[in-house]
Amino acid sequence: MALLGGIKNGFSTINPTYPDTDYHQYVRQDDMEDMLRDAFNMRSHGEQSFPPDFIISEDCNITGNVFCETGTSAPNEEPNEEAAKFYNLLNEMNEELYEGSKYSKLSFCIRLFHLKCLGGWTGNSFTMLLEFLREMFPFAKIPQSCQDMKRLIKDLGLGYDKIHSCPNDCMLYWGDQKNQQSCHVCGKSRWMNSNTEDVNTDEGGAQLRKKPVKVLRYFPLIPRLQRLFMSSKTAESMTWHNDQRTDDGLLRHPADSLAWKSFDSKFPSFASDPRNVRLGLAADGFNPFKIMSTSYSTWPVVLVPYNLPPWICMKQSSFILSMIIPGEKGPGNDIDIYLQPLIKELKQLWSGVETYDVLRKENFNLRAALLWTINDFPVYANLSGWSTKGRYACPCCAAQTCSKWLYNGKKFSYMGHCRWLDENHKFRFQRTLFDGTEEYRGAPEQTIGSEILFMLKDVNFSYGKINQPPITQTRRRSRDESDDESDEEDDPNEAEL
Repeated sequence: MALLGGIKNGFSTINPTYPDTDYHQYVRQDDMEDMLRDAFNMRSHGEQSFPPDFIISEDCNITGNVFCETGTSAPNEEPNEEAAKFYNLLNEMNEELYEGSKYSKLSFCIRLFHLKCLGGWTGNSFTMLLEFLREMFPFAKIPQSCQDMKRLIKDLGLGYDKIHSCPNDCMLYWGDQKNQQSCHVCGKSRWMNSNTEDVNTDEGGAQLRKKPVKVLRYFPLIPRLQRLFMSSKTAESMTWHNDQRTDDGLLRHPADSLAWKSFDSKFPSFASDPRNVRLGLAADGFNPFKIMSTSYSTWPVVLVPYNLPPWICMKQSSFILSMIIPGEKGPGNDIDIYLQPLIKELKQLWSGVETYDVLRKENFNLRAALLWTINDFPVYANLSGWSTKGRYACPCCAAQTCSKWLYNGKKFSYMGHCRWLDENHKFRFQRTLFDGTEEYRGAPEQTIGSEILFMLKDVNFSYGKINQPPITQTRRRSRDESDDESDEEDDPNEAEL
């Protein structure tokens, strides 16, 4: 429901309290092409995902539906199982709602389910509405229940996984720990009240189910990347960085960056197929209630496919929502717990998954890699594991960070910027303008990945809010004790280092 509620089709801006006449102003004729582009992230930005000269081939020797040009022969290779399932389901759902109807069964289901999301209808009330419609219009192909319609939406790739988590962010009830009833780290119960059961009226039928304390909503990445190659237009755009990009040495696209080129030179087998996807990850917290007095932080994690042209890849319709981490508090360093499903899929994508390319009409081994993250400085610490505050706050300089503890301000000041200047630059010798010293040092060497792995090889991580060490209060001293020794004692990070 959350996903359909955010679909930007022609009627997504309807207010739940709309007048009847205003609503009909928004309802268009059965434009399944536009709705499917939004639903499956197959937007072509002004062009149809399935061109007008494309028809559904009825004489193909495959079990599913494929799109081929008028007068052309059948595809050279059959779609894989997932692609064939999608095309077959799309073919079945494009049937008329009833004989002579200008609406298809699929558009009816999506629009009706969209109204359910806008109105906040319960599952039981929605099922009763479907039963009433079936009774009044027995000739129409209307689903029997809310559960059947949800199953249909899920088969079309609009679903997400609900993964229970510990309220203290210690663990996910996922994988081998899926059936645990309490956290093995802090001992907290998985459920809001272990003695109370809640009637679930939104999953089709009344059944007693316990209510979890915290739920991660995860949107699987692999099927969403595969969808990009099931449309001829988006499949063509996914190789734009290799086929149509102007390579004149100017920085117009991430493919022109040193990071991209360095990655390609290090992994030539990955770079050999331009269809392999390069991703960026963005994460940050926000208050969904827009009330500043309410302390609540929800963390969406968004992936950006950089294969697309620059005027497409940074549009909201091209972003891939990976997960929604619930509040009330931000995950902090425990965000690693919630990233586990995504990391598992990224590992699988590094090896490759079979994907059908509708443009070339062949199956290929789709691979993907995460090139970088997009975040502010505090979130940088959560994603990288390097603290961005304290004596060594710079992730690039690491242990060579030039910092000075300010006794009166009770915080660190970061100096030493003149190290990046030329050796004979005048600023290096102007002591009175900076920290009172002349700078003769060169720029620090950046820590490489192998060195970071060596530093972390013997580190034992402990996740969860209950396992964090208590924050020690800074002991204030009198102003006349301003020697360097007292400064070091006042440094709250010195004990940890």
